[in-house]
Amino acid sequence: MYGLNTAAIYVVQTLGSLYLLIMLLRFVLQLVRADFYNPLSQFIVRATQPLLKPVRRIIPSLFGLDMSSLLLAIVIQMIIMALTLLLAYGTTGNPLQLLVWAIIGVTALFLKIFFFAMIISVILSWVAPQSHNPGAELVNQICEPALAPFRRIVPNLGGLDISPILAFMVLKLLDMLVINNLAMTTGMPQILRLLI
Repeated sequence: MYGLNTAAIYVVQTLGSLYLLIMLLRFVLQLVRADFYNPLSQFIVRATQPLLKPVRRIIPSLFGLDMSSLLLAIVIQMIIMALTLLLAYGTTGNPLQLLVWAIIGVTALFLKIFFFAMIISVILSWVAPQSHNPGAELVNQICEPALAPFRRIVPNLGGLDISPILAFMVLKLLDMLVINNLAMTTGMPQILRLLI
């Protein structure tokens, strides 16, 4: 029976995390003002529209941000965590604690989206500079707002942009010092820490 629970946890976490990523990408795309005519953006919109449409009637946008997609991402994270706890320990735990853990998890995923988008952007700048591929354009649109503050601080070194290095350091420090400490302080079980 333990093997079946482990397999079920794996399926729940994998499929749930994939949809959570798509939902949070919908929020990030609107946050960075990405091109919604991009084919990848269109896929994200179509994949999230069935759940977002009814929620948008209740939750309005705030400061031009799609708060319904952010709230839905938190709810999806709560469901994934509750199902994981149920399959692993036979209980879902305290709903308020689940909410706090879900917020921590969504924040961690939010930082990872920018971290991995910057890694892809750096690699693409080496192998395919000035690429007009829809994926490359979308990655650059996600990275640009995150890198802009660092580009103001770091001078241009003759065509060599080292602002991603500083951005990587800041994102990693936020993950190590804030996210991990919050997870430990709130008593997040080890099985849920694997999600963040």
